[in-house]
Amino acid sequence: MESTPAPPLLRRVPPEVWVGLAWCVAAGYPAVRLGGAAAQHPGAAAHGGWAFTLADTVVAFAGAALVRRLPVLSVALLLVAAFTETDGWSAGAEVPPGALFAVDAALCLITASRPRRSSRAAFALVMLFLVLHIGLVRGSTVGIFTGTHIGSADGAALLALVAWLVGRSVRQSREHAEALSARAAEEAVTAERLRIAREMHDTVAHSLGIVALQAGAARRVIDRRPERAKQALGEIEDAGRDTLAALRRMLVVLRRADGEASATVPQGLSDLDRLAGVTTAAGVRVEVRRHGEPGPLPPEVDLAAFRIVQESVTNVLRHADAGACVVAVDHRRAGELSVEVTDRGRGRGRDRGAGPGGGFGLAGLRERVALLGGEFEAGPLPGGGFRVAARLPVPVLSASVPSASGGEVAG
Repeated sequence: MESTPAPPLLRRVPPEVWVGLAWCVAAGYPAVRLGGAAAQHPGAAAHGGWAFTLADTVVAFAGAALVRRLPVLSVALLLVAAFTETDGWSAGAEVPPGALFAVDAALCLITASRPRRSSRAAFALVMLFLVLHIGLVRGSTVGIFTGTHIGSADGAALLALVAWLVGRSVRQSREHAEALSARAAEEAVTAERLRIAREMHDTVAHSLGIVALQAGAARRVIDRRPERAKQALGEIEDAGRDTLAALRRMLVVLRRADGEASATVPQGLSDLDRLAGVTTAAGVRVEVRRHGEPGPLPPEVDLAAFRIVQESVTNVLRHADAGACVVAVDHRRAGELSVEVTDRGRGRGRDRGAGPGGGFGLAGLRERVALLGGEFEAGPLPGGGFRVAARLPVPVLSASVPSASGGEVAG
């Protein structure tokens, strides 16, 4: 089982740590301290010193610790710490934007990761604090409306708005990615269900066709030739066992949840001899002709070629009223595998795609070939009979890759 890759280092840092680091930057930067900015704000109250900063840091860290559990209370504590540290409660001191780094970081993280109600409440609380503060500071409010002066407190409000918008953008991007992932998962499930339906049809229809023919033969000769009836019943038993084994393999695949490879071996062109033998025993002789030197085949191409032959032979059994069919597998053209099944039958439903119960076999084969980028043809022959042909592209494989198909098969 493959392990899930670890997220990037920055994404592994908890939100509480980011908010705490933002507070350390804000508290350590000289511009956010009245002791370093006294020349710019002569009317501000004197700062309480390092003990005062330590107390504000304790309050800020408490707010950082609550950023995921109680986001609104977290923002409130950070605002109290920031305003207390900068003496923002007084009418003569403006809170600089840098003093609210921790508040803005918390607001951005809350908007990006918490429910929308918490995000809006936190943003409303921050803006309420800043609007009231701007109203107390002389010059800032006038500057906003007249355009003659924009103070530090006004910049802090704008920075808070930017933090909220950034968090909102991150949330929307994540939700969009999750929606795309969910849609891709649904499409993958649908595609897998269609693949399983095709596999079930190909396997069960062929086996049940043989069972029906052998059962009919046994019923006709059971009184006159009991040994032939006994042989037919044996063929029915073998076909039933093969079908149960195939269904069991499919159930194993469906029950797999850990992503490990299946212990069963998938079917391929190496099974043509078994298919030909079973079908011949059911009353339709199958002659397999292989041209060219077999090379390594990708598993999906090998399985598709076998399913094309299996479905075509099943149609001969069920519809063609023919005593024989020819299966041709051609490897002579580089980068391509050709499969052809022909018969000279005169049975009903010669289009093999019309009428009740006849519309899924060839349609499934056509879709399977199209998914592999190949070409598919099916139709009656001019002189009578029916032909199914497919050309499948074969990518070049390394010599170390084993072929799923075996040697030459004789019919």
